Amino acid sequence: MSSPREKGVQVFREIMGDQRAQALRANAETKEFGSDIAGLALDFAFGSVWARPGLDRKQRSLLTIAMLIASHQTLELKNHIRIGVANGLTVRELEEALIHAIPYVGFPPVASATTAVLEVLRELGLDTQTRTAEERGLL
Repeated sequence: MSSPREKGVQVFREIMGDQRAQALRANAETKEFGSDIAGLALDFAFGSVWARPGLDRKQRSLLTIAMLIASHQTLELKNHIRIGVANGLTVRELEEALIHAIPYVGFPPVASATTAVLEVLRELGLDTQTRTAEERGLL
């Protein structure tokens, strides 16, 4: 049986690629500021939680995205939009997640999340046309 660290690196590699997995592992193995946080991400978040049976990765991504929208964590949301797309979430499903969040968390957090999602979709080449509310002068 492999350690939580090994499981975490494996899960992260499968969804984000070898280069990012090795970078996260290398960061976790330094003794620099933040290395323990990177280690917890690998050991706990990816090695223990994401590696569990019961939900597929697409479902885990959708849940994670919803929680990050609700907690107004747009920087981490961007990472999990990338992960969600790698796990099979479509642009339409991402938009539906934003819409579904509105009655539960309100318009302001969803507006911020929408900007974060659009920035990642541009980065991935999945939507290069849609302008953010800020770019339209709405916020």
